Amino acid sequence: MKLPDWLVGLIIPIAFAVAWELAVRHGLTPGRLMPPPSRLAQTAWTLARSGELWTHVAATMQRVLLGFLIGAAAGTLFGMLCGASTWALRLLDPSIQALRAIPSIAWVPLFILWLGIFETSKLALIALGVFFPVYLGLLTAIQGVDRKLVEVGRVFGLSRWGIALRITWPAVMPVWVASLRTGLGLGFMFVVAAELMGASEGLGYLLLDGQQMGRADSILVAMIVFALLGKACDSAVVHVTRPVLRWQDTHRLSL
Repeated sequence: MKLPDWLVGLIIPIAFAVAWELAVRHGLTPGRLMPPPSRLAQTAWTLARSGELWTHVAATMQRVLLGFLIGAAAGTLFGMLCGASTWALRLLDPSIQALRAIPSIAWVPLFILWLGIFETSKLALIALGVFFPVYLGLLTAIQGVDRKLVEVGRVFGLSRWGIALRITWPAVMPVWVASLRTGLGLGFMFVVAAELMGASEGLGYLLLDGQQMGRADSILVAMIVFALLGKACDSAVVHVTRPVLRWQDTHRLSL
């Protein structure tokens, strides 16, 4: 009997949690620095019951989703522009690639100076992290469209817009979706740096508070919640974009 994909995906986390719990109970690892899953569950329940956890989750998710939408829209726009226009590529791409090489943490003091320590600077940092993978993925996909497909479209009398809508865009859609998923993952990474910019709520703030208070359980709970939220959002992107990828005739290995 073939197990559902979601159940197969739980095998490793559950096995790791059981091994972790047993290692702490048998004294193989210190429980203070590496709290067992039972203690993490108790901490998560306490935070959830008090409402503190939901406040942090809501703040983080709002920042990630808004930053993702802004960064993905900008990355898609500039990727399409530079992919479709050689002039735009020569003009814009060198500067964008140079900016992409700047470490994310280097933008923090500049955004604070420009935008203050409130939500605008946080959203700008998250959007910046999302922008680059979406831009680069879409640009690369457009440049990699098979030339023979474009020539066939011209033979059948398609206009430039017709080629873009009926050939180019379907061809780049899989890479664009993969770029969105990569950008979303980076959005969750950048939100931690963003929430260190004077935030009073959010999972990044919970991480920092756990460090300052010496509470490894709070830190690990925040990390686990980050993992769960990231996986849920990634699955949502896959589910939403699945209808536009139905045309693909690909081979998928059966496990």
